[in-house]
Amino acid sequence: MKRIFILLVIAMVAAGAFAAENVLIDFTFLTGDVVVGEGDVSRPEHERTLVDFAEVAGASFTEEERDLMRSSLYIENWEITLNSSARTARSQADSRVRLATVREDAVPFGGDSVLGARISFPTEAWNAWALIRPPFEIQAYANRTELAADGNVIEVQGDNVRRGDKFEDGHGVVKNVGVLKQVGLNVYGLNFPHSISVILQDENNEQHEIFMGVLQFDGWRQLIWDNPNYIASVRDRELRAYPLYPQLQPMMKLIGFRIYRDGSHGGGDFITYIRDVSLVYDEARLDLEEAIPHDDLWGILDEREEERRRVELRRLGNLQVLRYIERQLQATEDLRDRQE
Repeated sequence: MKRIFILLVIAMVAAGAFAAENVLIDFTFLTGDVVVGEGDVSRPEHERTLVDFAEVAGASFTEEERDLMRSSLYIENWEITLNSSARTARSQADSRVRLATVREDAVPFGGDSVLGARISFPTEAWNAWALIRPPFEIQAYANRTELAADGNVIEVQGDNVRRGDKFEDGHGVVKNVGVLKQVGLNVYGLNFPHSISVILQDENNEQHEIFMGVLQFDGWRQLIWDNPNYIASVRDRELRAYPLYPQLQPMMKLIGFRIYRDGSHGGGDFITYIRDVSLVYDEARLDLEEAIPHDDLWGILDEREEERRRVELRRLGNLQVLRYIERQLQATEDLRDRQE
């Protein structure tokens, strides 16, 4: 009897028989709840997803400048990039993201904050696409932080805080993801014939673009992608036992949303709104009580995830510093102002 039970547990672990549902990203969370900077340079940010990249900026910046080298997943920080054949100075400038609020008495999602996107597609008859993406690559293994009273970004301490969970719980990362079963996207359509996909990335840095459907409808709709290769019956699956430790924790994180415009359809301005993305998946591992606390003894996973955190922050920081320098070099004068 004991042997049968052990074999059953191994089968469930290998097959990921325990399905779960989790919110990958929820834009109702990503509103401005803190202010960074003072006076004319102050701006709203989202505290939980705030990242301080000043430590990779070098020593040539003043303390005030370093204080501004922070970014978060606040909705209005998100960006839109057009493909090369569709990108002009005007179309790129007109393509932007805004925080939108659903009317209080609207059904569904009354009063919710959502991501609004305006994309300026070319009017010529060729295919084009636009990528709606966060201001930086979401960090899969970052520790949760908060803004202290003195303005510094510090790690959150507490019994209910897990290591590496900064962007979990609807902020762009879902851990322990085995086989995807479904992806759900709540999006607002305005009868455009354009289509939308969700781009995910796993723990091996492999990207998966999931086509969600066409936006030719009016109002809110949940588009659902069903994995055509998902095998529901455990009996029909190939059962194998995988090494459990010390493997990096399987996960999925959001890279962005891609809007496709077919060349046979009209171009020009396109508007849509996105509320959230949910995943239904088989759990990669059972949360079993181990007889020996492996990582407390060996520290292998902790070392690997710490290295991933450093690499992610360095990559993020270099890009954000370049953007900060570019903003400082940007012209602010206007000859027309002198004519008044």
